[in-house]
Parts: sequence; C-alpha cells; structure tokens
Amino acid sequence: MATFGANQRIPTSSPPLSSDDQPCEPKAPHEKQFTLNFYCPFSIPLTPESAALRVIRNLGNLGLYYTLFVWIILFITLIPQRKVSLILLVIMSYVTTLYLLLLRAYPSSYVLHRVIDKRFVLSLLAIATMVQLIVTGAGIHLGVTLACSVPLVLLHAVLWISHHEISENFDASGAAELAPLADRV
Repeated sequence: MATFGANQRIPTSSPPLSSDDQPCEPKAPHEKQFTLNFYCPFSIPLTPESAALRVIRNLGNLGLYYTLFVWIILFITLIPQRKVSLILLVIMSYVTTLYLLLLRAYPSSYVLHRVIDKRFVLSLLAIATMVQLIVTGAGIHLGVTLACSVPLVLLHAVLWISHHEISENFDASGAAELAPLADRV
C-alpha cells in the first residue's frame, strides 16, 4: 500500500548555478516596485465614421444607463410641480420593468421572443409615457429634460471607449476602430 501512486525521483546531481541564475531574494515590503497605469476611458474619435461606430456600440452597450440618466433627470424635474405626471411616470416604469422581467422569466417563450419584438414593445411604452406626460401638462418638463440630457448622452457615447477597445486598439492612428466597417465592404 505504501507504494501505491506516483513516486517522486530525487535527482542525484544538480547543475551548478551560474551568477545569472541565482535565485532572487524577495524584497522587503518597503522595497517593492509599483507600477501606475493610467486608464482614460475618453478619447476623441479621429473620423466621423469611427464616431458613428462608437455611438452605435455605446448606445447598444450602455443604453440602459443612458435611459436611467434621462429618467432620473425627468423624475427630479417633475417632483415640485407635477405630482400626477410623476405618478404616471412611475407606473409606466413599473410596467416596463414587469415586461422585462416577464421576458427574463420565460426565456424560451416563442410568443414573447419571436412574435412580439422587444424593441417594438419598449418603443410603444416610451411613446405611451411621452403622451401621458404631455396630456397631464408635463410636456414642457419632458421637452426641456430631453433637450438638456440627450446632447450629454450623445457626447458621452462619442467620447467613451470601452475597456476591451483599448486593449484591442493599440494603433494610434485610429484605423483599428474602422476594422468592422472595412470587413463588411
């Protein structure tokens, strides 16, 4: 039983260590070398095509955050004067959340995922929310909120570089950003 399994052989002779092969001694905690890498997630795209590609990609990846940003600004502007509009906004947000939870609860549903398009339902809910806000007298709040927040969202979408883009695009000329467009042609 004692010899069951693998046996380790002990070498009889070891090669002599040269001066370059000497093992390094660990440094004391105060002597450790630290490297500081600065990550800037913003840059100006070099061409309009790369800017458009970046906007499309960021709207797809960060669309929920952009929507929440606009929703929070609208919510804050409705608090002092438009209580009914605020309640309707919260109700429509609740209905939208329930729809998205329903989609996640039934991932294999043919009707929810194939027959009814998610983009159609979400745009219908957004239009219904806008109509409700206009009917209840909060159209000015909606217009001012969209006029102030949409340019900020688009500016962020143009300037934001995702982390995987920085690791992929080491090319300083920006030609790597156009690679998906060049492949399709």
